[in-house]
Amino acid sequence: MRKILRATERNSRQLLRETGLTPSQLIFMQLLDGENEQTAGYVAGRMGITQATTTALLQKLESLGMIQRRRGEKDRRQVLLSLTEPGRRVLEIAPEGAHAQFHQHFLALQDWEQSMLIAALERIAAMLGDDDPGVAAVLDASELLSERSAVPARVATSNSPESNRRDQT
Repeated sequence: MRKILRATERNSRQLLRETGLTPSQLIFMQLLDGENEQTAGYVAGRMGITQATTTALLQKLESLGMIQRRRGEKDRRQVLLSLTEPGRRVLEIAPEGAHAQFHQHFLALQDWEQSMLIAALERIAAMLGDDDPGVAAVLDASELLSERSAVPARVATSNSPESNRRDQT
């Protein structure tokens, strides 16, 4: 656990140093990266955070000039969010981050290894009080499992005997 926490802290410091953003702010912006505007509810649901946390992130990113909001044309009650041009530039220079690194290595694992890892991480999350709605979801297992079936072949990440044996099974 200590190694995981240190790696997370190291990645967070690098992100803050290079972009001025926290990991939560970066993830928020990544969810807005695309051609379509999104609602705050969509972002909150994808991040697994409360409306209060979403509002705080939204206000901070808006004050930094990274995102903008506007009222919907059909439904004026709806607030739509999008990245600003400075926000898009920051996303281009942002380091990969721990979540993306984990995801890349996760996809290289065998199916049985992925299943065991997800089960272990879900158990750890439950032990740490993942049922608290204020805690952001770090791992969305359903997303990982759906992507797992879309990846046709696994590439061994090393030439060790273990990885070679694993590929032959």
